[in-house]
Amino acid sequence: MTRRFFKLLGPGLLYAGAAIGVSHLVQSTRAGADFGFELMGILLLANILKYPFFEMAGRYVYATGDNLINAYHDKGKWVLGLFLALTVLTMFPIQAAVTMVTAGLAINITGISLSPFWMCGVLMSITLVVLIIGRFKLLDNMMKFVIILLTLSTLVAVIAAMMNHHGFDPESIKLFDYNNKVHIYFLIAFIGWMPAPIDVAVWSSLWSQAKNNTMEDKPSLREVLLEFRIGYYGTMIVAAAFLTLGALVMHGSDEALSANGAVFSGQLISMYTRNIGLWAYPVIALAAFTTMFSTTITVMDAYPRVLVPTLSLLFPKLPVMKQKSSELFWMLVLSAGGLILIYQAGSSMRFMVDLATSLSFVTAPVLAYLNYRVINSSKVPVESRQGIVLRVWSWAGMLFLTGFTLFYLWWVFFGAR
Repeated sequence: MTRRFFKLLGPGLLYAGAAIGVSHLVQSTRAGADFGFELMGILLLANILKYPFFEMAGRYVYATGDNLINAYHDKGKWVLGLFLALTVLTMFPIQAAVTMVTAGLAINITGISLSPFWMCGVLMSITLVVLIIGRFKLLDNMMKFVIILLTLSTLVAVIAAMMNHHGFDPESIKLFDYNNKVHIYFLIAFIGWMPAPIDVAVWSSLWSQAKNNTMEDKPSLREVLLEFRIGYYGTMIVAAAFLTLGALVMHGSDEALSANGAVFSGQLISMYTRNIGLWAYPVIALAAFTTMFSTTITVMDAYPRVLVPTLSLLFPKLPVMKQKSSELFWMLVLSAGGLILIYQAGSSMRFMVDLATSLSFVTAPVLAYLNYRVINSSKVPVESRQGIVLRVWSWAGMLFLTGFTLFYLWWVFFGAR
C-alpha cells in the first residue's frame, strides 16, 4: 500500500512546487512583517475557498482522461479564447515576478555584482538551456527534495522564533487600515497568489494526464484526491509558517522588508539563521534559491506547454510546427516579454510581484467559474462530479473572489484618492 502511494506521488508535489514560491517566500513574509498575525485569517480563508478550483483538475483527468485545455474547448471556442486572453494577460508579469525573486536570491547568495536585470537575463538563459536539452525532469525530482527541506527548515525556524519571541512593543505595531490605498493594494496582491494563481489548475491537469499515461494500474479517484490534498494543504501550512516567521521576527521591529530583490533575499535568509543558527545559512540559501529557480523553470515550461495546444485548437489553419519548435518559440517570446517588464521595473521586485499577483486576483473569478462549469459538465460521469458539499463550497469561493474583485475595481476607480 505504501509503495503504491509513493508511485502515485507526482501531480500534487508538482503543484506544491509551483505554488511554494513568490506567494510564500515574499507575500506571506511581507504580510507577517507588516501586520503581524492580522492577515492569517485571510490567508487561511483564501486557501480554503480556492481549494475546489484546483481539485477539479485531477478529478477531471481521472473522469475523462483529458486535460482542462480540451475541456475548455469542448465548452465552446469562446471559452478557450477567454482562457487564452487571460493567459496572455498574466504570463509576462508572472514570469518576470518569479525570475526577479530568484535573481535577488542569486545576487545575495553569490555576491556577484550584476544588476537585477542582467541577473534575470542570465537565469532566463540558463532556464532555456535546461528546458531545451530536456533536463527539467532531473530538476523536477530535485525540486521535490528541496521543497521538503525548505518546509522542514521553515517549521524549525518557526518553533525557534516562538521560543525566542519576547512579545511586541505596542507602540511599534502597525494595523491593517482598510482606508489606506497601499494596504488595500497589498491585500489584493496577497490573495491573488494565495496559494497560487488559479490557472495553475490547467498545468496540474497536464501533469495529472502525463502521470496517468505512465501508470499501468490507474489510480482510484480517492487516491488521486488524497495525493493532491497532501500537496495542497502542505502549501497552506508553509504559507502560514512564513507569515508566522515574518510576524515573530520582523513585525514591530525597526527593520522593514525591502522592495529590492537582493536586499529582501538577504533579509529572508537572515530570518532563518537568526532563529536556527549561522550553520544553517548554506542549507537555507540553497533550498530557497533552488525552490525559486525550480518555480522559474516550471513557469517557463508551463506557459508554452499550455499555449501550443490552445492555439492549435483555436486556429487550426495556422502553419504547423513541431511540438518542441513551437514550445521553444513561446519560451523565447515569454523570456523577451518578461525581460522588458523587468527592465521597466528596475530593481523594484515589490512592484513586479504586486502587478503579477493583482492581475491573477482579477482574473481568478473567471477561471474559477470555467473550472466549475467543466467539472459539472455532461462529459464527466455523475459519480465523478462534485457532490453537494463541494458545489456549495465552490459557489462560496466564487462569491468570495468576485466580491473582492468588484471591491478592488471600485476602489481603484472611485475609492482610491
